[in-house]
Amino acid sequence: MDHEGKETKVQNLKQILQYQAGSVVSKMLLKRAVGNVTLFAFDGDEGLSEHTAPFDALVLGVEGRAEIPIAGVKHILAEGDALLMPANVPHAVNPQGQFKMLLVMIRGEAK
Repeated sequence: MDHEGKETKVQNLKQILQYQAGSVVSKMLLKRAVGNVTLFAFDGDEGLSEHTAPFDALVLGVEGRAEIPIAGVKHILAEGDALLMPANVPHAVNPQGQFKMLLVMIRGEAK
């Protein structure tokens, strides 16, 4: 156990969350006032349409591949890749088949 009474153990990101047919599923792994960490699993052609977020976010590819356009510039994110999505900049997630990603959202402004 860690200092907050929660179990501390190594987990495999590919195995924590399973794909569900025709769906995008997510599991929040950590939630704090300063940000959160969420694992996503996208089935097939499911994705996230263009949107903005008020905070910077770091996306880590866990399994599969996705095209992630940021302000109209297309980026391909694969397993093991990382991509920074700046706050208030339009972006989307367009998986190329099944895709898992870890999203690390940091709240607040850089100083």
